[in-house]
Amino acid sequence: MADELRIGERPSLERPVLITAFRGWNDGGQGASLAGAYLARLWEAEQFAEIDPEGFFDFQATRPMVSLADGVTRKLEWPENLFFRSRIPDSDRDAVLLLGVEPNVRWRTFSRLVVDLSAALGVELVVTLGALLADVPHTRPAPVTGSASDPDLVERLGLQVSRYEGPTGIVGVLHDAFRTAGVPSVSLWAAVPHYVSLAPSPKAALALCERLGGVLGAPIDTAELTEAAESYQRQVTEAVSTDDETAAYVEELEQRADELDEESLPSGESLAAELTRFLRERESGNGGDAARGQ
Repeated sequence: MADELRIGERPSLERPVLITAFRGWNDGGQGASLAGAYLARLWEAEQFAEIDPEGFFDFQATRPMVSLADGVTRKLEWPENLFFRSRIPDSDRDAVLLLGVEPNVRWRTFSRLVVDLSAALGVELVVTLGALLADVPHTRPAPVTGSASDPDLVERLGLQVSRYEGPTGIVGVLHDAFRTAGVPSVSLWAAVPHYVSLAPSPKAALALCERLGGVLGAPIDTAELTEAAESYQRQVTEAVSTDDETAAYVEELEQRADELDEESLPSGESLAAELTRFLRERESGNGGDAARGQ
């Protein structure tokens, strides 16, 4: 198992927080993975470790990709889970970013590797980023729900105690592993419009980064994401306007969203339940696969 975690050079960190984002089931509209990649670039994060994919992926389900480098050389890219480190701007603490792909198998072993490395690095807090498909309009800020199992975090950060029951992803397994290890954790979920599920959502990434800044107590520069989110909204609006039925449905979602204030915002799990209901009523599955919260 030790060989499955490859550490280049173990960094010395100050009060580190682990931030995770996985592509796959936890990543509706790629909102979480976009946010994670943005943070790594914004904070000029440096990779220091990785988890060998060989023992954690079914390569018939999550296939390696072949690409051309410089248009000539063929390059094989395996599904990755990489660890980065960086200083959090305007903060007295460091960040460890775990960015990658949700594994297919051996989740308990995978989680143990993450927990053990976090313990060795002195991680004090874990924040997972996720995105789920829901009945929300693309013309409004992406709703973000946050939950934590630690009562102090719930009260201090204005979070919720998760009461979700049902299937979970790797983030749910990680939260359970860190709870057992006595490390507090926070789960943030952004809602992505199900009717545009195949398009990457910078709006969800923007909302996650803004909420994460509140959790960290250090605002995150989201200027680039804001610009991308505005472009995304214009493009989706243009596409929606070509279909009268979809346009009417978006107007209905806008009215519902405008009637909600922050205190009455539905939880991530209730958003998932609402989407499940919607998809069952429309067996054609036009909204894509349902994503569920932790």
